[in-house]
Amino acid sequence: MWRNAVVAAVLALTVGYFYHTDPELPERLLQYFSQSSPESAPSTPTIEQAISSAWEALISAPTRQWGRVAVGVNACVDVVVSGVGLLQAMAVDPGTGHEHEVLHSKEDLKEAFIHYMEKGVAAERFFSDRDAFQRIARAAAEYPGAQLYVGGNAALIGQKLATYPQLSVLLCGPVGPKLHEMLDDQIVVPPESLQLTDEFHLILEYKAGEQWGPTRAPQANRFIFSHDVANGEMSMLETFVASLEEFQPDLVVLSGLHMMEGQGRELWEERLKEAVVAISEIRNEVPIHLELASMTDKDYMNSIMQEVIPIVNSIGLNEQELLFLSQAGAGPHSELPSWDGVPDVGRVSDILLWILEQHGRTDPESEADLTRIHFHTLAYHVLATVDGYWGNQVSAVAAGARVAGSQACGLPSIDITKVALRAPMEFHSSYSEPRESLYLDPAEPVTVYHRGNVTFYLTPVLVCKQPLRTVGLGDAISAEGLLFSETLLQQ
Repeated sequence: MWRNAVVAAVLALTVGYFYHTDPELPERLLQYFSQSSPESAPSTPTIEQAISSAWEALISAPTRQWGRVAVGVNACVDVVVSGVGLLQAMAVDPGTGHEHEVLHSKEDLKEAFIHYMEKGVAAERFFSDRDAFQRIARAAAEYPGAQLYVGGNAALIGQKLATYPQLSVLLCGPVGPKLHEMLDDQIVVPPESLQLTDEFHLILEYKAGEQWGPTRAPQANRFIFSHDVANGEMSMLETFVASLEEFQPDLVVLSGLHMMEGQGRELWEERLKEAVVAISEIRNEVPIHLELASMTDKDYMNSIMQEVIPIVNSIGLNEQELLFLSQAGAGPHSELPSWDGVPDVGRVSDILLWILEQHGRTDPESEADLTRIHFHTLAYHVLATVDGYWGNQVSAVAAGARVAGSQACGLPSIDITKVALRAPMEFHSSYSEPRESLYLDPAEPVTVYHRGNVTFYLTPVLVCKQPLRTVGLGDAISAEGLLFSETLLQQ
């Protein structure tokens, strides 16, 4: 008993001495023990949590929002199936991949599918044989688990825009009965766009790591093909432009140029000239966004770059389309056969700047209208704009990345447990000197840098670990980026 009393007295004297010499010591000791206690230690947020939370704080609506958006001109019904499963059901054996600009047979389909599956990149091709396509389409529709969705870049962008109730959305394209039934009630379809039958596109999806024979997919993606003459000839373009006079949109979104590639040079050369005339009839004060898609004909892509891109205000594209555009025009890094893994930020920035300088309005004396490019790849997105033309681009690029992470997982918002950061933490503003060293800050996840009078906004993507559906992701990204953008009034 007396020993306990002595110990208590000594302890009291010791504490009293330290308190007299350092009155703040007890509080610091309490802080130390509370911090070192495993039960009371606050959990450190993951880098994904930090980025997601920072996006929510960053993203805000623009001062001037769109009220009426017109979208055209490709629309269809997507039949989504397992690519490997469908080909196996059609008694197709695995083999080696080979590129085909146009598909003429089941063998061509197999080779093109394998060619892109082993790269893990998206592609879209025209199937020339109508009867053979219909046989494959029937097999796809009957395949267990096959699903029907709204398809076509224009229709998908329209669907995304229609999720915002304050917007009036016009969709012009070849709309058949099934597609019309599937469209959001908020979407207005001109009577001239309605047709008796639907256009079907087949979407062969594959998962990350999926194996077929010697081919293994490095990441989840899809291969799209169709025998779609209405979209292939952009037959609704003139109807679309004519409908704008009555609808009076604040913004026009155009897509479907890639569909003409499979129709042959003679048709696309003539139709492209007619498209330029039609686009030129849209009022100058209405901004036009062009959504690009997969192409393989360098002459056709070069014609689009020379004739169409300079007369629109904004374009959206992914890494394959960006590199192919540079290859078609002998631009920066055009010697690369393809990207190796995550596209280098410096190289991407070089190509984006080249497009804006060669075909955009970086020079105030230029007659070109292009002032904005929204680039998206799996790991990160970049918005590049000529200074003085677009506002709220930090929110726009962040909103686009946010929807990529949520929609790929089939969720209304990002679930941190189902996504992962794959973007580089350090990168450069250019591939060659002089260049600026840049860093990704999770607390401020939009990195802003400048090259001349072009501003770049880069943000990472929180990539869905097990994506449920990749089709239409690029369209949703571009739509969301446009919703959070605004044009600045020009003096």
